Amino acid sequence: MVTLIRHATLLDGRGGEPLPDAAVLVDEERIAWIGPSAAAPSSEGGHVLDASGHWLLPGLINCHVHLCNDGAADLFGQVLEDSVPIATVRAVRNLRLALEAGVTTVRDCGAANQIAIELAKAVDTGLIEGPRILAAGRVVTMTGGHGHFIGREADGPDEVRKAVRAEIKGGAHFIKVMATGGVLTPGVDPSQTAFQEEELRAAAEEAHKSGRVIAAHAIGNQGIKNALRAGIDSIEHGFYLDEEAIELALKQNATMVPTLIAVDQIVRNGPQGGIPDWVVRKAVSESGHHRESFVAAVRSGMRIAAGTDAGTPFNPHGDLALELAKMVEFGLPPSAAVVAATSAAARLLGVADRVGSLEVGKQADLLLVAGDPLTDIGVLSQPRLVMRAGRIYRNELAAPAA
Repeated sequence: MVTLIRHATLLDGRGGEPLPDAAVLVDEERIAWIGPSAAAPSSEGGHVLDASGHWLLPGLINCHVHLCNDGAADLFGQVLEDSVPIATVRAVRNLRLALEAGVTTVRDCGAANQIAIELAKAVDTGLIEGPRILAAGRVVTMTGGHGHFIGREADGPDEVRKAVRAEIKGGAHFIKVMATGGVLTPGVDPSQTAFQEEELRAAAEEAHKSGRVIAAHAIGNQGIKNALRAGIDSIEHGFYLDEEAIELALKQNATMVPTLIAVDQIVRNGPQGGIPDWVVRKAVSESGHHRESFVAAVRSGMRIAAGTDAGTPFNPHGDLALELAKMVEFGLPPSAAVVAATSAAARLLGVADRVGSLEVGKQADLLLVAGDPLTDIGVLSQPRLVMRAGRIYRNELAAPAA
């Protein structure tokens, strides 16, 4: 099927200047042509969509989600109570929510029982609808460490190495390790150091040998530095960045995935929303540090990619636009926020050759919004058209042009 979208203002996702009155020709799954609407090639036999007054940009990428959770107030309780079938059904629903919100690629940062890995296969084969999925499988954590209830526990470099190899054998697209404690695991302090540098290095070596990216949940300062020195590719959350940590990140081209709304939603909704007291106490104690770290990262020029930690309390799937708005509120320019959710995210995930920018030959992941995201990033929360790999999943345009 050929589809021509014309008369849109185009943002390519790479930070370039907007291209007014632009057209994009999609042939089957790929972008076949981009240019001025007046010069658009014929789309005979296909669809023509008039996008006048709209902005066209790449489909968004959420670099940190948990598909089996849906924003319930008590995530820990939900995980413990869920059967595999219920968790899977919930994940399928979450995939649809994300896709309809303009998210065409997600990175699942931890799910029990290989559910996310199997869902990725189901999406790829067309069995279910949703964003393409890059899945970590089970997180690798120390005994009793953060996320042990969805993880594979290991202690010492040799056990960690074996655990990473096992996740790769199980089909993991990337590796997720826990460098520190976290907010949502009972009895664990968020800033405590978990895996030591030599353990993290073993994990990074195994991931990289297999051609995979490795991400580290890292909140506390020492854990962040351990992860960076070990060669980790992305720091998830990063509440306690200091000058030394930022210098390490810049030197190694590491990326920060801040997940700003995760803690913010816990603090906003609190015990009155049904969130356990022990979760709220930890979130409140860390929220200020989270903002300060993000501001410092932005000022330094550190690489930033967008992720929400979707599935955590009051943080449902489909709210990536809210994360981008929070980034802008904290000082990231809107153009950089768009890049963080498109080409920068694709680069981190290792899929920049396929998605993340509007370029001829890439898969046709497109998002159309009725407004200028460079002046109001909030317009990304109301997509008018969503296309993934050439197929339209949402279309609220008035009518096709003649």
